[in-house]
Amino acid sequence: MNISHILEAFYAIADKEGWHGHHTPKNLAAAISVESAELLEQFMWLEDGNELTETQKQAVGQEIADVAMYLVVLCDKLGLSIDDVIANKLALNAQRHTKTTK
Repeated sequence: MNISHILEAFYAIADKEGWHGHHTPKNLAAAISVESAELLEQFMWLEDGNELTETQKQAVGQEIADVAMYLVVLCDKLGLSIDDVIANKLALNAQRHTKTTK
């Protein structure tokens, strides 16, 4: 699925439900935080993340999807390309973490 399909599907639901007024950058950032907390909740009390059952993995996937969708919509609302912001951050990380050898 590409970004335009995500936005189209997300906005179709928002249109149907009349939610567009609620999808401000501030509210979307808050939603990302809430959904991230719900993602973390799936791992609470586990020794490590490798012990998830298939049902738990599906729940984790649902929360990952929520976070990803809100990130895509937030970028769209701000006129940012999620592809570009990720590419720029990866380049910055590579630059920061490149070890120089002498």
